[in-house]
Amino acid sequence: MKSDRKAPAALVTGGTSGIGLETAKALRDRGCRVWTLSRRPAEIPGIVSLTADVSDEEAVRRAVSSLLEQAGEVDILVNCAGFGISGAVEFTELADAKKQFDVNFFGAVNVTKALLPHMRERKSGMIVSVSSVAAPVAIPFQAYYSAAKAALNAWSAALANEVRPYGIRVTAVQPGDIKTGFTAAREKSAVGDEVYGGRISRSVSKMERDEQSGMDPAKAGAYIASMALRKSPPPVSTIGFSYKAVCALARLLPSSLFNRIVGELYAK
Repeated sequence: MKSDRKAPAALVTGGTSGIGLETAKALRDRGCRVWTLSRRPAEIPGIVSLTADVSDEEAVRRAVSSLLEQAGEVDILVNCAGFGISGAVEFTELADAKKQFDVNFFGAVNVTKALLPHMRERKSGMIVSVSSVAAPVAIPFQAYYSAAKAALNAWSAALANEVRPYGIRVTAVQPGDIKTGFTAAREKSAVGDEVYGGRISRSVSKMERDEQSGMDPAKAGAYIASMALRKSPPPVSTIGFSYKAVCALARLLPSSLFNRIVGELYAK
């Protein structure tokens, strides 16, 4: 890849598939020097692939050190690595719930912490974490996914105030249903489905249908890339008018009413 020290350097975790891949390509097409960080390497034209599991703190440190040697500086971090689990809270193994947080939440923490000293010393940087509409709209039978994304929102908002004096901007972006391989990769458990009257499998099946008729991931990637290049991003933003409306309702309606509506949609 052609080296241009003047072009912004970006790191996208989970950047070899789905939304992460489309974000990496969108940043590349906007003139950025782009690196991806994923568990498996990938050959993507104009993009450098680094390998590490984001839940492995030491592996992340080594990868970031290699990145800084190659890039010289990092202007943009997009935390996009993640996966989903589903199942009833009562029957979800604690190890599975912890794994969900280790990747979706603490993975972002690990990469961010590895890059923050560099950004703070430069007094410049942008950190974008890919959250989900499932954060403000808690999805039954995907409770741990919603909880991890809600934690990411709160963490991003707190971090934004901590690092603002050092010229570092922080934002979280909430996609809704996106048609990607995320659906097939979801780790599903129907344990207890008979106890819950078949509601676990019905709920997850509805979510998967919604996802597979969802937004083109390239549109989501383009939105995230544009947010990463903004000078003054909002603390949290949502992709797509319909999902913006849903999130607005979550804020405006009485919480008991809104949660009952979500239950009618996803817990029947």
